Amino acid sequence: MTNILDVVKSKDPDQKEFHQAVTEVLETVQPVLDRNPEFRQAAILERIVEPERLIMFRVPWMDDQGQVQVNRGFRIEMNSAIGPYKGGLRFHPSVTLSILKFLAFEQVFKNALTTLPMGGGKGGSDFDPKGKSDNEVMRFCQSFMLELFRHIGPNTDIPAGDIGIGAREIGFLFGMYKKLRNEFTGVLTGKALAWGGSLIRPEATGYGCVYFAAEMLSTKYDNFEGKSCLVSGSGNVAQYTVEKINELGGKVVTLSDSTGYIFDEEGIDKDKLDFVMRLKNIRRGRIKEYIEKYSGAVYTEVDTSLDHNPLWDHKADCAFPSATQNEINEKDANNLVNNGVKLVAEGANMPSTPEAIDIFVENKLLYAPGKAANAGGVAVSGLEMAQNSMRISWPKEEVDNRLKIIMKSIHQSCVDASEEYGAPGNYMVGANIAGFVKVVNAMLDQGLV
Repeated sequence: MTNILDVVKSKDPDQKEFHQAVTEVLETVQPVLDRNPEFRQAAILERIVEPERLIMFRVPWMDDQGQVQVNRGFRIEMNSAIGPYKGGLRFHPSVTLSILKFLAFEQVFKNALTTLPMGGGKGGSDFDPKGKSDNEVMRFCQSFMLELFRHIGPNTDIPAGDIGIGAREIGFLFGMYKKLRNEFTGVLTGKALAWGGSLIRPEATGYGCVYFAAEMLSTKYDNFEGKSCLVSGSGNVAQYTVEKINELGGKVVTLSDSTGYIFDEEGIDKDKLDFVMRLKNIRRGRIKEYIEKYSGAVYTEVDTSLDHNPLWDHKADCAFPSATQNEINEKDANNLVNNGVKLVAEGANMPSTPEAIDIFVENKLLYAPGKAANAGGVAVSGLEMAQNSMRISWPKEEVDNRLKIIMKSIHQSCVDASEEYGAPGNYMVGANIAGFVKVVNAMLDQGLV
């Protein structure tokens, strides 16, 4: 295993996020390799860390002042052993090849855990939609799709939204794909309900994360009633995490964006959440505006000189990191433990550093890694694909019920795998092994391809 990691690091020495994701998985699947020597003989590790296809392209577009701008576009088609590539597109200035490779690698195992027939991929651009007009976003999306359409399709690669890509961007991307291919197919998920979208899709990642956390609590004969929760982020995942926690009797006291975070000791109830949704989804405002309406709340601006995030330094029972990768470091993890947090469920992808995860595990927290806890989004994307294929639309209750069943199944898969391989209660080990075994067995069945 050490040799594989050395090779990965020597090939791409600057891709630290990808190295982090690969290291976590390879370290936890060591017992599987020891039990199945045929995996090494087939060079499974060497194959699984390499994308099947990596596409990088330029995206020229014109801003409202008539100036031509150029961004980079990417699509990482990581693994298609159990189905067509499936994974989001991210538009954000921080997008690099390393970040997209780590996301695609995680997506492979996350999708496997859902039990739906989906491989793993990821893509995006370093384009920043913030502050851009609708026309600028449309021109960028159309230019982006002018290249991407060659590589995707309903049976090949089905992108979705991620950070920076909401209903507006999906609409522009789908419209250009439809025009270029002269066909109306379910090639993108996260579509509007009027033209092929699925009910519960916007809510799915947040709802699914809370459903998974509820399953973890149930193993301790506990539930969300009266629980105080810390949530980071203020996008779709965070919003619907708050909504579901409220519904189950918990209380959320924090939300954040890239400028800072708010702490509302009274809790972010339905009315306050409705305000946040209007603020972020319609007005595209900043979370600081929350305290202008609700004077009881406190706003703390981001301070880059700090070696920790003060959002995680409040007394609470549960934490839901739902913003971005590596937002919880070692000091944050210690603060969470010292402030009484007993459960951490990752709504974002890889939001905890390896040092933070070690602290969670050492202190026996109920810790749900993103590839398990936030799989609800891609699960309902898979359900959207099924509805598109059948040209039908399921009612909200049916989609939500299927989501609950999938998250319950993922939880059980993690529990079973962790117990089988000698790490009972370790959801990270369980998630990595359960996803890895399913993908690897499919790869072996299909030969050397």
